[in-house]
Amino acid sequence: MSELFDLTGKVALITGSSRGIGRAIAVRMAEQGARVVISSRKMDACATVAQAINADHPGHAIAVRANVSSKQDLTQLVAEAHDAFGKIDVLVSNAASNIYFGPMAGISDEVFRKTLESNLLSAHWLVTMVAAGMIERRDGSIIIVSSVGGLRGSKNLGAYNITKAADIQLARNLAVELGPHNIRTNCIAPGLIKTDFSRALWEDPNNLASALSVIPLGRIGEADEIAGAALFLASAAGRYVNGETIVVDGGLTIAAAGI
Repeated sequence: MSELFDLTGKVALITGSSRGIGRAIAVRMAEQGARVVISSRKMDACATVAQAINADHPGHAIAVRANVSSKQDLTQLVAEAHDAFGKIDVLVSNAASNIYFGPMAGISDEVFRKTLESNLLSAHWLVTMVAAGMIERRDGSIIIVSSVGGLRGSKNLGAYNITKAADIQLARNLAVELGPHNIRTNCIAPGLIKTDFSRALWEDPNNLASALSVIPLGRIGEADEIAGAALFLASAAGRYVNGETIVVDGGLTIAAAGI
């Protein structure tokens, strides 16, 4: 069974991996033998995570600062990953932003564009940068971290949800384009997870009570519970899964509130 999840010899680049879901994915992949590239906008935070991983798995992690909204930063990120490890076998496009809370009628064009660049266009850029090497080796796994927001409507998270729905379709389309090269592209759609990114949603008692009232498991998720899905998709265990979205939400999206 352990061989199904073994990532020995693989190199994984994970954006937004200095904390939360991205950090949990990086730590678990390193535990399974992968060498990992830790990246976020803050170099000191990335270095802290890389040092912790290297303490347990020497030489398995590097830290690279990158803002995913910058194509130049992403180009440099991929270049440094190749310089350090020679290839990229697994791409986890995890970094995202949600800089607007409110109805769509109130969002400015500038903020909407920034949200699209951070949550959608960055994933497209990264895939185009790493796909050539995967095609040459006829092997690769691309994982886009979407959200259950991409499957639902919202009064206040519309812009974010729109980009996350687009991520799901991006994965489907890439699955068709890259599948013939033995490259799998899939999404993970987390529900409410206890991270800094979603703090505003779970730290407020009213928001938390509202969420818990419709989650069948009766609790919000932990970042490490998303890492398991990423390991599955990156490893041999998920080698025939392509173009899918794995929902990890404690049953939120299948529950009918108020009935």
